[in-house]
Amino acid sequence: MNTNEARRGIVALVAGGTRGAGRGIAIELGAVGATVYVTGRTTRAERSEYGRPETIEETAELVTAAGGSGIPVQVDHLVPDEVATLVARIRTEHGRLDVLVNDIWGGEYLVEWDTPVWKHDLEKGLRMLHLAVDTHLITAHHALPLLIENPGGLLVEMTDGTAEYNAEHYRLSPFYDLAKTSINRLAWAHAKDVAPHGATSVSLTPGWLRSEIMLEEYGVTEDTWRQATEREPHFAISESPRFVGRAVASLATDPDRFRWNGASVSSGQLAQHYGFTDVDGSRPDCWRYLREVQDAGGPADTTGYR
Repeated sequence: MNTNEARRGIVALVAGGTRGAGRGIAIELGAVGATVYVTGRTTRAERSEYGRPETIEETAELVTAAGGSGIPVQVDHLVPDEVATLVARIRTEHGRLDVLVNDIWGGEYLVEWDTPVWKHDLEKGLRMLHLAVDTHLITAHHALPLLIENPGGLLVEMTDGTAEYNAEHYRLSPFYDLAKTSINRLAWAHAKDVAPHGATSVSLTPGWLRSEIMLEEYGVTEDTWRQATEREPHFAISESPRFVGRAVASLATDPDRFRWNGASVSSGQLAQHYGFTDVDGSRPDCWRYLREVQDAGGPADTTGYR
């Protein structure tokens, strides 16, 4: 994509695009021809505390291969000066920002499941909140002024669980619960601020995501993931990172997306509305399945849910 084409197409920032949902979103934005700045801490030269092998360069290359233009930029979104420098670069190179996806997380290895606050490691819990909430606020502070300069901008705050589901369910621990419910509220609050500028803010959750970490946990690959249902039958409702990526791409290319302003939505919900499917051609509706089947104690059966 040359400079003129990039200026005519979508200019997006996927903050936290190294792996998982962020990578899937970046790729699918690339598939609609977007220029995508992919940020994260892990590069081919340096790994973050995660110690994971995925890199921002790999994601950027996948964006370009999908038809867009991927630009990897190493950024720690807890460092305001690094985020400010990133946004200044986007302004210099493109003069605008059309889509901001706040997908920064990095807390999987900090979560202590089903653990009350007095038993949860305090340092890990507070670090989780810094990674999940502070990063999103810092990034929004620096990037939204550029996003709202032109009407039609889109802010997507990524989380785990819809506002409705999270309001009714305790999410693992007070730290994790607060991290994930806070983002739903944050997107709603941003919606009030950006609406007068013609921009849209939504919170978006994937379903049971087949991230690199999840596949590794079950000892499967994206091609063999169904084998994991022998260990966890409800994994049958899981989805690839590309599914939520297609949700973001659908929002980004919808001229009437303001209808979603302030909403908390899922990949499955948007798939029903826009008609896209996962990479296997199915349309999983995970959060409805969790509520009506898994949480209700029913046997694993995705009939009518994908």
